[in-house]
Amino acid sequence: MSAGLALLALVLGGVLLGWQGVIFAMAGVVVWLLLQMRQLMRVMKLAGAAPPGSVASAATLASQLHAGMKLVDLISLAGSLGSKQAPETFAWRDAGGDAVEVVLRKGRLAEWRLLRAGEAAGSP
Repeated sequence: MSAGLALLALVLGGVLLGWQGVIFAMAGVVVWLLLQMRQLMRVMKLAGAAPPGSVASAATLASQLHAGMKLVDLISLAGSLGSKQAPETFAWRDAGGDAVEVVLRKGRLAEWRLLRAGEAAGSP
């Protein structure tokens, strides 16, 4: 979608203002890309500083998730990178032993589940 908007801005700039409009649109696209890169680098820097697969509260993280969420938004909420469980499946654990397991499809959140510490051990 964003590639389509960039192309539309270039074409519209060219039609309305000629080559100067194309240059102006290209400058806008470059600024937008730089802002996106800055956000990604900030999130990855914060997530890289935390231990992988750890989260302050698994229950809180699970309550904030929704289907279709981007991977960058998920990492930002968790505050760390997840530990890989299987292809496209990652988990985050808190200090109490609770965990959130997520399944990604095409870089977006498809499904998730909260695993309580007592349930994982097999106790009722």
